[in-house]
Amino acid sequence: MIPYQTKIKKLPGTSYSEVRKSAKDLFKQIKSKTKRKPYIKSAYFKKQKIFFDFFWIHLTQKGPRERFKRLKYFAAAVEVIKKSKNQPSSKQNPNKSNEKLHRFAGLTKKKELFYVQIKESKRGKSKYFMSCFPPE
Repeated sequence: MIPYQTKIKKLPGTSYSEVRKSAKDLFKQIKSKTKRKPYIKSAYFKKQKIFFDFFWIHLTQKGPRERFKRLKYFAAAVEVIKKSKNQPSSKQNPNKSNEKLHRFAGLTKKKELFYVQIKESKRGKSKYFMSCFPPE
C-alpha cells in the first residue's frame, strides 16, 4: 500500500474543542455544497460519492484522547479521499459479510503517516467514510 502525500498539515489546536471547531468548519463547507446528505467524490472510486453518515457517530464512540488524535487528521483524510488514486488494502468486514472495508494510507505535509477507512456496502454499492487515524 503506497501512501498518498497530501499538501495539508494536521488540524491545529492543543485541545479537543479547538480541533473539533476546525473540523466542523471544514465539514460545514462540504455540507453546504449539497441539499441532502454531505459527501465528497473519490478519485480512486471513479468519482463515486463517499458519504459521512458514520464518521461522526463512530467518533463519539471513542474516548476523548482518541477523538482528539483522530480529528487532527480530518482535513488530510478528506484530501486523500478526494485525490488519491493509490490502491487501498481491502478486506471483507469480519463482523458483517455484506460489507467491504478499504484502508487508504496518507502522509501529511510533515510526513506523518495516517490511515483513512472507507466502508462499502455490497448491496447498494454505497460508500461511507468511517474513520481516519494514525498507526498504532
